[in-house]
Amino acid sequence: MASIVVVGVVVGALALWKLKILLALLFLAFTIAAAMRPGVDALRRRGIPRGAAVLLHYAVLVGAVGLLLWAVVPRAVDQVGTALDDSEDETGVKGELLGWLDQRLERLPRPEELVDPALEFTLLTVEIAVGILFVLAAAAYWIFERDDAVRFVTSLMPRHHRKVVHDTWNLIDLKLGAYVRGQALLITLVATVLAVCFWAIGLPFWLLIAIFAGIVEIVPVIGPLTAGALAVGVGLTVSVGVAIAAGVVVLVVRLLEDYLVIPRVLGDAVGLSPLVVLTSVGASALLFGEFAVLLAIPLAAVIATLFDVVVRDKDPAEEDVPTVLFPAQDAESR
Repeated sequence: MASIVVVGVVVGALALWKLKILLALLFLAFTIAAAMRPGVDALRRRGIPRGAAVLLHYAVLVGAVGLLLWAVVPRAVDQVGTALDDSEDETGVKGELLGWLDQRLERLPRPEELVDPALEFTLLTVEIAVGILFVLAAAAYWIFERDDAVRFVTSLMPRHHRKVVHDTWNLIDLKLGAYVRGQALLITLVATVLAVCFWAIGLPFWLLIAIFAGIVEIVPVIGPLTAGALAVGVGLTVSVGVAIAAGVVVLVVRLLEDYLVIPRVLGDAVGLSPLVVLTSVGASALLFGEFAVLLAIPLAAVIATLFDVVVRDKDPAEEDVPTVLFPAQDAESR
């Protein structure tokens, strides 16, 4: 019996390890569903069917991405093209940086090469597209089936534990949803503010750097530091004054974000210390790859919530309900 148990545990662990990409995609889908559920419920109370509400959320997402590409890509291409045209006349650090960028762009594959199905790049693109479709489909189905899954799981528990399990599940769902919606707001806000400030101080590639800084907000601690270092480095290609101004801009925006924006937008949505966040990001990247960095904080929030309930014996029903974009009563009504 002991041998059977050990073999079963090993086989189960190996199976889960082989399925780690699938499990990561499912967890990402559940997190996205948690972010959309309050909006879907609000539309449903106004007479819009749940399926139509989900499609409306996806349509808004696709429209926002399309609008971003339409507004940003042409201007970004113009910035890069203008800089590269002037690279031959530049000397010093700026000339070396632009020359290096020009060489890397020359090495990019031509469009006719990308359509060859034998290329690994094409296969990777197809895999990414399939993964995105899988996540969106799984998120939509989870919105429909989540309540049934909660009832099924709680029915398997002893009667005196069912309420705690149900409340814990709801609390985790609320935390994940609040975190995703808050991160979306922070990315938009940081990218917009930095773009305006970088343009005002005359930083080259101001639009590209601002967008990069907004996107890397997803990676805590490391992302903002990387964006700040990039802004300062690009500023040095112009002058020391521009580099200092870029660093000051990034620092001020970061301080405002930490002390004003995040407390009001995210509040205590995940309740994790910076050390735990940094450790979670590093551990996720080492164990599951760079893709898992996106899921490090949500996964750490789930583990921390379970630890509070199981080990510290906290009542999940008495925990503060994190809300972003939706009032607390809407979240609690579920």
